[in-house]
Amino acid sequence: MRKLSLVFVAAMLLVTGNILANDSVKNDPAKTLSTQIHDLMDDNNFTSDDVSLTAQVRFTLNNEGEIVVLSVDTDNERFASFVKGRLNYKKVEVAGAKEGKMFTVPIKIAS
Repeated sequence: MRKLSLVFVAAMLLVTGNILANDSVKNDPAKTLSTQIHDLMDDNNFTSDDVSLTAQVRFTLNNEGEIVVLSVDTDNERFASFVKGRLNYKKVEVAGAKEGKMFTVPIKIAS
């Protein structure tokens, strides 16, 4: 009986050690960037006719933590200009993002 309880305690210590060793909090740079881009794109003056506007924005971060827009893939030139004006060289806070890494974020105007 004593050996069984000793094995049980050893197993519990092993399981607890493995759980505590794993880093359960992981920051996803793309997710934090997405929320910050949403905040930057707020307050637009597009009408209800422009609700279906979408774009794929490809950008990178420079050494000062600013967004550098590389391309905006959309059919509407006014929307592309709006996206570039709102995002280009805006400072964002991203932990763990490397300078020069490319990101692609879809942007859609919703009512």
